Amino acid sequence: MIGLDTNVLVRYVAQDDPTQSPTATKLIESLTVENPGFISVVSVVELVWVLSGCYGSTKSEICAVLEALLRTRELVVAQADIVWKALRMFREGKANFAHCLIERSANEAGCGHTVTFDQAAAKACGMRLIR
Repeated sequence: MIGLDTNVLVRYVAQDDPTQSPTATKLIESLTVENPGFISVVSVVELVWVLSGCYGSTKSEICAVLEALLRTRELVVAQADIVWKALRMFREGKANFAHCLIERSANEAGCGHTVTFDQAAAKACGMRLIR
């Protein structure tokens, strides 16, 4: 198994760099079930941030990318079950993906609730405002 940094994923998904994109594509397409690529939770969050902030990807485009990564047998996504739950929350609601992942991660860890100063996060994904 080899770890994949966010920039490798971005080059593969965006196909926007004449040198790095083909290299990322060759690497990712050479992965196998026996020798998969590993994607950390940090890289998942960074990928969403880059796709939305730098590339202007829509929510549905981001959801499609995440779903493809999660379904690809040649990739191992860390804490995939939690990422799936966060993806569903993100797809169905108004919270950003990072907030969904934070809330779902805390829930899976057994937390009764997650506190935040962010009013939008509290409204959108069930966090509680701390005062």
